[in-house]
Formats: sequence, C-alpha cells, structure tokens
Amino acid sequence: MRRWRSLLIAAAVALAPASPPALAQQAMINAGAWSAYKAKFLDPSGRIVDNGNGNISHSEGQGYGMLLAYLSASPADFEQIWYFTRTELLLRDDGLAVWKWDPNVKPHVTDTNNASDGDILIAYALALAGTAWKREDYILAASRMAQALLAETLVRSGGRTLLLPGSEGFAAADREDGPVVNPSYWIYEAIPVMAALAPSDAWEKLSQDGVALLKTMQFGPRKLPAEWVSLKGQPQPAEGFDAEFAYNAIRIPLYLVRGGIEDKALLTGLKQGMSMDGVPATIDLTTGRPKTVLRDPGYRIVNDVVACVVDGTKLPVSALQFAPTLYYPSTLQLLGLAYIGEKHPECL
Repeated sequence: MRRWRSLLIAAAVALAPASPPALAQQAMINAGAWSAYKAKFLDPSGRIVDNGNGNISHSEGQGYGMLLAYLSASPADFEQIWYFTRTELLLRDDGLAVWKWDPNVKPHVTDTNNASDGDILIAYALALAGTAWKREDYILAASRMAQALLAETLVRSGGRTLLLPGSEGFAAADREDGPVVNPSYWIYEAIPVMAALAPSDAWEKLSQDGVALLKTMQFGPRKLPAEWVSLKGQPQPAEGFDAEFAYNAIRIPLYLVRGGIEDKALLTGLKQGMSMDGVPATIDLTTGRPKTVLRDPGYRIVNDVVACVVDGTKLPVSALQFAPTLYYPSTLQLLGLAYIGEKHPECL
C-alpha cells in the first residue's frame, strides 16, 4: 500500500507546475538569489522571518520557505526550515499547523488556529521534496497534513466545495455571514498533489469551484475579489473586514498561472483591475481607488508574469534582478521567476 501511494504521489508531482522529479536537482531558482533570500529571511533556527510584520513567523512563510528551498535544490535548507516547522508549529491535535509564532512574546505561539494556505504549502513542499529526494518521511508527513486539511477545512456549501481559511471561525456555524473564504488561499498548483496524498473527488471540485467563484467575485468599479468573502448567499465582502483587494489578493493571478490556469479573460481582468498605471495596488472596492501602490519588483512581477502568459511580453530587467526587501514581495518574485524560467523561458 505504501509503495502504491508513493507511485501515485510521484505521478501527481510529475504533473505539478513546480519542477518535476526528473529535474529536481536542476534548480529553478539560481544559487545567488536563494543565498540572498536566506541571508535576509532565514533565521538559523529554521524559521522564515516576516520582516514586514513585526519579525513574526507563520505557517505560510514556513511553507513558502520549504517550497523555495525545494525549487533551489537545497535539501539541507529544506530540512532546516522543516525542523522549525514541525517542532514549533505542528502542535495541534488535528495534524495542522498553528499559524503564528512571535519571537517577542512567550509562549511564542500567540494564535493556535491554523491557516489553510500555510498548511497546503507545507504539505505540497513536503510531497515535492519527498518524491524528488526519496524521503518517505516527508511523504508521510505530507499525507497526514493533506488528510487533516480534507477533514478540517474542505466543506460543501451552496453546491460548492470551499476551503475554509482556518478550521475555526469561518464556517456557517461560526459566523452569521458564514461561510467566509479568502480566494487567495486557493493554491491551484498544489491541489492535484493534495488529491494524491489524501484521495477524494473534493480536491478537483475545490479547484473548479475556486476558479468559478473568482469569476463571480467582481466587486465595485474595478470588479475585483475582496480578500475576505461571505458566501452565505451571493458572494459579497465579509462583515468585519475592509472591503478591499489587499496584499494577499495580489498573489491570486500568480497562483492561477502557476497552477496551469491560463484563462486570458480572467487574468486580464485581474491585472487591469488591480493596477494603477500598470503597477499593482491595494484597492478600495467601494470606490475603486488605490489605497497603496506597490512598486516593489516582487509585487510588480505578478503583472509581468500575466503579461508574459497572455501576450508573450518579455519580463522587464527590473523583474529579473533579485534584491530582497520585504519577505512577502521577495517570495512572490522568486516564485514568479521560477515559473517563467521553467514554463515560459521565451519571456526572459
């Protein structure tokens, strides 16, 4: 049974947009860029430091770090990040990770809820690395997390399969306007691998419904999704959150293309809606006005990647030059460069 599961996961990994097993040691991120990223964000303990958010660490950052270490063909760095993740964050009884770890307080875990996108990233990175580097322990850990995600965070509501952002606080039973989702938590490239780790038709439905929902989440003058969306009835910005296309939502087009979803109308609409003079911005959905224009190359690369996919436009020189600034845009830039280098080298 274990051998069968390993073969199934290997097949799913081979189809995933991240580098397939045969190319695992051909790094998709160059050594210089990964060294710069590590120097800026990787603590010796193995935690990825979010320097734009009080130097905390979180499950999303650990998952991103593990994925980037895999794409950099760096097993030792991967193990270092995974060690911190499993010893400091995998503390919940259900097999998911606590989402927040703060170095400035004790105990360091200040919120024990999970963040589903962080869990998906961790499980996905483990499956990729486990398959490429023949680490059964990684694959077993990935399977456990995928099974926990399936049990705790995938729900059916209104005829749709949804990903709850966390196991607590977002379901219909938890909020008057529930269920509430965050469309930036759908990591499309990882979903086929989750289906191999924890077999269920729900994963494919999750992917299909995520794309379909994006096409209905067209709020305000710019017709953009909100970061937090109530699906009690027709989609609408959730109560208690700003009605905005915010920082997390910037990554939605990148997640789509990395997941092999190249719907030109959808991508073009997102790119146009989220931009101010071609530069990404956070958007007040009520007025359509930009709140913060995001000029960092790590944010701008999202539009650059979309332009490559939709129009064949080459990436500008600024996108190719990696000089880490803040954790989040720097992460997006490496994910964007890895994708273009593998799938669209003609845009380099």
